Amino acid sequence: MKRSRKYAEDREKVVLKGKLDLDRAVEMLFTLKKAKFDETVELAIRLGVDPKKSDQQVRGSFSLPHGIGKTKRVIVFADGDKAKEAEKAGATEVGTKDLVDKIKGGWLDFDVAIATPDMMKFVKVLGRDLGPKGLMPNPKTGTVTEHVANAVKEFAAGKVDFKNDEGGNVHVPVGKRSFEKDKLVENIQAFIEYVQTLRPSTSKGQFIQSAALSSTMSPGIGLRI
Repeated sequence: MKRSRKYAEDREKVVLKGKLDLDRAVEMLFTLKKAKFDETVELAIRLGVDPKKSDQQVRGSFSLPHGIGKTKRVIVFADGDKAKEAEKAGATEVGTKDLVDKIKGGWLDFDVAIATPDMMKFVKVLGRDLGPKGLMPNPKTGTVTEHVANAVKEFAAGKVDFKNDEGGNVHVPVGKRSFEKDKLVENIQAFIEYVQTLRPSTSKGQFIQSAALSSTMSPGIGLRI
């Protein structure tokens, strides 16, 4: 992939600095060339796990202290009082079998799907539709719950849902480039500390092996962990 001259200049600047403490890494990010839009700031963490082993999968959800700078579109599979709670909490769409059919028809205009436990008997047929996109409700990420109102509010405000990929890496948005430095630092530090609590008991050696910070259009800045 051919990169722009500005990207090449930023890349050279980043490489020369090497790995940086979190404060200095965020400061470095702010010195790189800006895009014409408010870029998302992302954190990538390489974990010391064997992703082929089921007992070494790392996944979960986490509410960043200052959100991610974007309101997520949340849908809820629920009925009765739980459906009313979800609607009141601000869910984009609420339904049962009708919502399942809508998604089966190709509709995917949402960022997070939440379901009450009793709805999973209907939702399970969406595994092939939502699973590959990371949208399938799952108790481990807090998206299968009786507490739908709280879940809707948290995810809409920027609660991040994550799991390691095939290379043992975790990628999450941690804010916007327009954020104040202190807010980005607090978001990143809080997430790293949370991930450290998720170390599988069967994982050997150093758990967090490396980490990098970047914005949508920037090269990655290595973090000293």
